[in-house]
Amino acid sequence: MRLPKFMLAFLAIGIMWSCGQKETDTKNTEKENTSFEYLVDRFADIQILRYQVPGFDNLSLNQKKLVYALTQAGLAGRDIMWDQNYRHNLQIRRALEKIDTTFTGDKSTDDWKAFKTYLKRVWFSNGIHHHYSNDKLEPGFTQEYLTMLLASTGTELSGEPFDVIFNEQDAKKVNKKKGIDNVAESAVNFYDPGITSAQVEEFYAKADRGPEGRPVETGLNSKLVLRDGKITEAVYKSGGMYGAAIDEMIKWLETAKDVAENEKQAQTLELLIEYYKTGSLATWDEYAISWVNSREGDIDWITGFVEVYNDPLGYKGSYETIVQIKDFEMSKQMAVLSDNAQWFEDESPLMDEHKKKNVVGISYKTVNVAGESGDASPSTPIGVNLPNNNWIRQEHGSKSVSLGNIIDAYNNAGESGRLQEFAFDEEEIAREKKYGTAASKLLTALHEVVGHASGQINAGVGQPKETLKNYASTMEEGRADLVGLYYLMDPKLQELGLTDNWEELGKTAYDRYIRNGLVTQLIRIELGDDIEEDHMVNRQWVSAWVFEKGQADKVIEKVERDGKTFYEINDYAKLRELFGQLLKETQRIKSEGDFTAAQDLVEGYGVKVDQALHAEVLERNSAFITPPYSGFVNPDIVPVLDTEGEIVDFRLEWPETFEAQMHAYAKNHSFLK
Repeated sequence: MRLPKFMLAFLAIGIMWSCGQKETDTKNTEKENTSFEYLVDRFADIQILRYQVPGFDNLSLNQKKLVYALTQAGLAGRDIMWDQNYRHNLQIRRALEKIDTTFTGDKSTDDWKAFKTYLKRVWFSNGIHHHYSNDKLEPGFTQEYLTMLLASTGTELSGEPFDVIFNEQDAKKVNKKKGIDNVAESAVNFYDPGITSAQVEEFYAKADRGPEGRPVETGLNSKLVLRDGKITEAVYKSGGMYGAAIDEMIKWLETAKDVAENEKQAQTLELLIEYYKTGSLATWDEYAISWVNSREGDIDWITGFVEVYNDPLGYKGSYETIVQIKDFEMSKQMAVLSDNAQWFEDESPLMDEHKKKNVVGISYKTVNVAGESGDASPSTPIGVNLPNNNWIRQEHGSKSVSLGNIIDAYNNAGESGRLQEFAFDEEEIAREKKYGTAASKLLTALHEVVGHASGQINAGVGQPKETLKNYASTMEEGRADLVGLYYLMDPKLQELGLTDNWEELGKTAYDRYIRNGLVTQLIRIELGDDIEEDHMVNRQWVSAWVFEKGQADKVIEKVERDGKTFYEINDYAKLRELFGQLLKETQRIKSEGDFTAAQDLVEGYGVKVDQALHAEVLERNSAFITPPYSGFVNPDIVPVLDTEGEIVDFRLEWPETFEAQMHAYAKNHSFLK
C-alpha cells in the first residue's frame, strides 16, 4: 500500500498525494555536483526530474555491491510491467524506439515533434495508456505518418498493434466504473481477452486460499488465460510466464544474497529467490514475514508483484522494485510514531470491536531511494507500507517507509505560483510556507505507519478485495488518509516532539487537503471526465463528505471571489470531528465488508465532478508552466575498476536526458520477447 505515485508535483498547493550508458550521456556525477540540477525534461503534462542519493558515498564497498545487485535485479524485470500494462506494449515500444534511433528524415516537422512527445509519454507510462487517467494516449500524428516512419526505418509493426494506436479499441487500461464488466472493459493484461468479471470471481471463489485465517494473496502473481475453452492460471515464475526476465532477476538476487549485510537479510533474499523459482504464494508469505522482521542493516528493498491497483478486481500484483538506503536522522525522529502506535489505535474514534488490541511490529523509516523500476518508475510513490496481506500485518506487523530524497526533489523542483492562486488568503499562504513540508511528511508517516496498520476485520468477513471489490483500494487509501488527518490536529504530536506547533501544523494539513481534494487535483483530468484513479477518488470523497456534513455549521464554506472559487475552513476543531466520524464509518465498512455502503460513499462523493468548477480550475491553472505530473530518471550506479579489473568502488551518474536512459534500459535490460 502506498501514498500516491503522482505525488507532490505541486507540493506547494497541497497535492500529496545501468547500465552500460555512454559517458557522453552521464556527465553529471555525484562528486562533481555543486549545484544539483533537478529538472531534466518537460513534455505534454509531465516533467522529468533527477533525485540525489544522500549517504551513498558513505556506504561500504559490500553495501554498494548490494545496492547495485538489487537495482540490477529490479531493472531485469522492467519489461514485465510493460507487458502487464497491455499485451501489445512491448511490440509497440520496440518499434517506436527503433524509429527514434534510426530515422534519418526531416526532424523539424510538427509530425516528428508529435512522434517524439508520444514516445516520451509511452516511456513515462510504461505503455500506451496514461499512467494516471488510464486513458489511451493520443498519438498526435496520423497513421500515414507512422507508416512512412516504419517503412523508412525498416521497422515492423502491423495488424492490431499498429491499429490500436489510432482506433477506439482498448481505450481504458483499468476501468472500475460502476455498472460495467470491469474486466472486459479494461485493457490491462492480467486476463485474456474474452474473460469476464463473473468468470474471474467464479474462478477465484474455487481457488485454494491457503490455511484458514491465514489466506494467501490468491491470484497475485499470475495471469488468467483461456486454454482450449477453459480458464487457467499462467504463473509468473522461472520456467513459467515471464521466466526469461525472472531468471535474470534471480541471477542478481543470488549476487545480492552473497553480499547481504546480515544473516537475516540473506535468508530473506533466499526466500525471495525460492518464490521466483516456484511461484508459490505460500513462499511469498514466508518471504513477506521474513522481510518484515528483517530490520537490521542500512539497505532495504521493496520488490515483487506487489500492488493491485492496476487490476479492476484487485487480485493481480504489478511488478515493481524500490531499492533504499536508510536516512538515519529522519528515521530516528519518526520512529516515535512506531513506538506509540498502540496509543494512536487506542485513542482513535473507531468502534472498540474494530480496534486492534495489540498493534504489532510497525516499523517506520525515512529512506533515500537508490533505484526504482517497474510500477515505481518513472512515476514513483512517496511512501509505502507493506506487506499487504492482512493476517501478516496483524501477526507480524509491517514496514512503512517515506521516500525522503524523492520528496526533497519535488520540493526543490516545484514552483510557488499556484499556492497564491488557489489558497484562500495570505494567512493560509503564510502557514503553508512555514509548515507545508512538515505537514506533508507527517501526513505521509501517519498514513503509512498508523493508517494502514490500524483497525481489524470482523471474524468471518472476507478480504476487502472480495467484499468491497472494485472499491477496496480507494476505501483503504481514504481510510489511511483519515487516520492521518484525524491525528494531525492532536496535541500528542507536539508532546512527541514531532512539531513545535500542533495547531498550526494541523490547520496547514487541513487547508491543503481540502484545497486539493475539492479543487486543485482537478487539473489532472480532462474537462468532462469523471475521477477514476483510486487516490484522487478517495481525496474527493473524503473532502466532499466532510464539506457536506459540515454545511449547516459552515465548517467549510464555499466562497466566490473575483469569479474564482475557494473553500475556506472556518472551524478546524469541528472538521477534525467530521474526519473522525468518517474514519469510524470507513473502518466499519471495511470490518463488516459492507459493499453497498462503500459503493454509496465512493459513487456519491468521489467520482462525479462539478463541470463549471472544473473548467474554472483548468483556466486558472493555465498560467503555470509546471506540468501536473512528475517522474524521475534514476542515477546509474557505475562500477569503478582497478587495473586488475576488480571492482573497488561504485559511483553515481545521472543521465542528461530522459530518452538517453530509456534507450539504455531498452538496450541493456530487455529480457522478454
